[in-house]
Parts: sequence; structure tokens; C-alpha cells
Amino acid sequence: MVTINGEQMDNVAGVTVLSLLEEQNSHHENVVVELNGQILSKAALAETVLVENDKVEIIAFVGGG
Repeated sequence: MVTINGEQMDNVAGVTVLSLLEEQNSHHENVVVELNGQILSKAALAETVLVENDKVEIIAFVGGG
């Protein structure tokens, strides 16, 4: 099980962070991803594979004016 924004999710271990973002329709250009307390670079999103007990926080930028 992987925790994403405080919610436990099954069947996520083994996928890349980028795949997770695409599944959730999050545009990776507009988010910051923290994995187990460390912020991931944009380049790391495609190569970082989630494993059991990972904790992911996805923070989306919202524009306004």
C-alpha cells in the first residue's frame, strides 16, 4: 500500500511517479511531488518507481489574479 496525500491506495506500488500523475490527470509541469519527505526533481518523476509503504504528497500550483 502507498499513501498519496494522506489516502492509502492499493495497486500503486511498482508504477512510476509520472504514471501515477498521469492516472490522476495531474499535469506534472504544474505540481511538486514529495516522496518520503524528499522533493523529487522533474527528471526523477519518470524514473522513480513507487514501493510499498511510500508516502507521496502531490502539491498542485493554482494560478489566479
